[in-house]
Amino acid sequence: MARVLAIESSCDETACAVVDGLRVRSSVVASQIEVHAPFGGVVPELASRHHLDSLAPVIRAAIEQAGLEPTKLGAQLDALAVTDSPGLVGALLVGVQAARGLALATGLPLFGVHHMEGHLFSAFIADDSTASEPEPFAPHLALLVSGGHTELVEVHGLGRYELLGATRDDAAGEAFDKVAKLLGLSYPGGPIIDRLAAEGDPSAVAFPRAMLRSKDFDFSFAGLKTAVAVHLEREGQPRSRAELADLCASFQAAVVDVLVAKTCAARRARGCERVHVVGGVAANAGLRARFDDAAAREGFRLVTAPLRYCGDNAAMIAAAAAAHVAEGRAPRVVVQSSVALDEARATP
Repeated sequence: MARVLAIESSCDETACAVVDGLRVRSSVVASQIEVHAPFGGVVPELASRHHLDSLAPVIRAAIEQAGLEPTKLGAQLDALAVTDSPGLVGALLVGVQAARGLALATGLPLFGVHHMEGHLFSAFIADDSTASEPEPFAPHLALLVSGGHTELVEVHGLGRYELLGATRDDAAGEAFDKVAKLLGLSYPGGPIIDRLAAEGDPSAVAFPRAMLRSKDFDFSFAGLKTAVAVHLEREGQPRSRAELADLCASFQAAVVDVLVAKTCAARRARGCERVHVVGGVAANAGLRARFDDAAAREGFRLVTAPLRYCGDNAAMIAAAAAAHVAEGRAPRVVVQSSVALDEARATP
């Protein structure tokens, strides 16, 4: 098992982790939610500045939690890793430059990891305290669903990822946050909508299910966001918690219906027996429940990332790099502002 220290700074989470293969020895994440909450979304310049302030303490904490000696990392680690794409350019640069400095100081090879590949590994990693060994990275169909991405990817093996479909406009997580802002809810809005949806009636408002019957595996959520805005213009803001809960439940059901239906259709078309749901929106309780029902009904194996590893973290980046180290692949680091997974994959 390769031991890897990784840094993640692609958006508004400053993270560092150490893994042995798929086993997590330490994982530290510094959130910037309070920084960006007044603006209702991530401000790139502020994100970059706070990465600069947070990164050194986060790295020190991860090294300490892993039981490593800061002055002996070159002998205690097999490699370093860093998220190099996609993400906010300034935020990525902070993490990449810090990782390059560590590589120069330790003499360790540095692996650049695509953020989406990291999310693929989030369903396989296990905490160091877990009794059983984590299962090896295996072929599967993955729904990558987050604030910036909504993609269906068939994983054939390490580095062999086939993009089956993606959103044509807003990502699902982006739609959650934008609708929350329309409703006057605080940032990040996704978890708040999820909690309120559990109290409401998902059939209270008939919101559209975009591209539900299309013959491809693409998604679209911009129209749903517009439908919520139109509803609020006509009916006004909810006048009670019950009305707010009904609206949240109806919106969430529209998103979940499409995500589950498209994923199940792709699974049947490609003959996949296991489905993974990963990314920040994979923490949504309503989505997880609906996938549980679908798995029981259709008889496929469902794997969801542990809640603590659904959002951005460095453990998944380190695990992906550890797999590349074990395969004897050459290190590579490239900083790009926006790289779709299909542009970075090697198809079978």
